Order: sequence, then C-alpha cells, then structure tokens
Amino acid sequence: MKRFWILILAFAAFSCQEEVFLPLATIDGDMPVIEAVWTDNTFYNEVRISLAENYFDTLDTQLISDAEVFISVEGSSRKIPFGFNVYSNSYLPLNAGEKAEIGETYRLTVLWNDNEFTSSGTLLAPPTVDSVTYEYQEDRLFREEGYYIKVYGKIPFEEDNYYRIKVIENDTLKNDRDDYLLFDDTFGLKFFEEGLELNYSFNVGDKVRLELYRMNESAYDYISQLVNLLFNDGGLFSPPPQNPDSNIRVVKGDSDVLGFFNVTSVLSRTIKIEEKEE
Repeated sequence: MKRFWILILAFAAFSCQEEVFLPLATIDGDMPVIEAVWTDNTFYNEVRISLAENYFDTLDTQLISDAEVFISVEGSSRKIPFGFNVYSNSYLPLNAGEKAEIGETYRLTVLWNDNEFTSSGTLLAPPTVDSVTYEYQEDRLFREEGYYIKVYGKIPFEEDNYYRIKVIENDTLKNDRDDYLLFDDTFGLKFFEEGLELNYSFNVGDKVRLELYRMNESAYDYISQLVNLLFNDGGLFSPPPQNPDSNIRVVKGDSDVLGFFNVTSVLSRTIKIEEKEE
C-alpha cells in the first residue's frame, strides 16, 4: 500500500507540470548586424549590413545601404573604401583587385546614423593541403554507402589554430547546422596528416568544392557560439538562447551591434567524383 501511494503522488506531481515561456528580449531602435569577410581572395571579400529583427518577426530582412564602410591597414596610411552593390546587396571594395596580405592587420570601420563601429583582425598564413582523394565505402555505422572525400595536409603552427571547412556540392553550399565543420588544436592536429574524412557521401558525377579557412580566435568563437545557438532546442537542460558575442565594438553612438568581422585565409580545392575502374 505504501508503494501505491508513492506512485499516486509521483503521477500527480508530473501531471501538474506546466510549460513555462521565457520572455525574449526585444530590440529597441535600429540595431545593425554587420557580417564582414576579408580574405586573400577577392572572390570572398564583402561586408553585409542589415537591421536586427526580433525573434518572432516575419518581415523581410532590411538591408542598410547608406553606410560608409572602409578597411584600413594598421601601421600604414592605406585605406580601402567599399561601396554598396545592388546586385550582391552588400558592400564591395571599390577597387575589385583589393585583398588581404598575410601578416597584415586590418581594421574594419562602419559609419552609420552617427554611430561608428570597428573591429580588427590579422591575416594568418594558411596550412598546407597536399591532396584531396575520394573512395567508395559500403554501409558503416552512422554512415551510408557512397563516395567519401579525404583531405590530407599539414598544420605546422603552434598557436592560432582555428579552422572551418565549407563544402559546396554542385554549386550549393551545405549550410545546415550540422554543416559547420569547425576544429582547433584542442585534441591535436595530426589527424590532418593522416587524412580528414568528411562526413558526407557523394555520388558519381558530383562536383565538390572544399574551402578551408584559418581564422582569428574572435571570429572562431563567434561561429562556435552560433552553432551552439542553432542546436539549442529550448529544452529543460538547454541554456537560455542568446546572440553570439560580436567581435565588433561601438566606438561612437548609442546603438548596439551584432555580427562579426572575419579576417581569414582561404584554400580552395575542387574535385569531381568519377567511377574508378577496377
């Protein structure tokens, strides 16, 4: 009888649980979101600026097209102005040939509505990619059959090891939350020499482009926090969702800012999956 009453009380306690909705912070005024990428390849260089939205907003993204944007090289008088491009909906260097140089430190400046925002980063030398191979694999635990790509290279650096790999399959970027392939030197980097196998199966005829980025720690931390946010399911054991910490700071004005400035080297390799003869 005693056990019966314990079960009754446990069921009653469970049935009385209520779903709790935490109030989400709202945006007061116009808060810009700056997403700036500055690399050693002119193809990737751009600055996107939009207005932040509340979580439940259904309006289209509002772009900011009237800001003054430029990048300066620290320790010199060099200044790289950007202009808004209506085709890309972003700011591009007015001189299309401008790009970052290894070892230089760059400062982004955005002037908008009496506000000034800035951030800086150093272009770090890229690692070495020796080869990119692929091999057909049968069904494995958690992996379906198909062709799998391995990247072989070497990372000789003792510090500032913060990397991301992007995978573009047939001109489409893999951009789900599982597709943010980030790694650092927490567990060593020897695996890169032994071959880093990507967790994707491909088919004959697929064209795959791989992009390897070496970032500054602040940009890496921003993307890592973004990934954690994407995996936040709002459950009992999940922390309250919050925006990633921006590496852009406010120099002038009373507006907050979101987003990040990513100064990064880029290595790109393209491979086409073809059936190999036995």
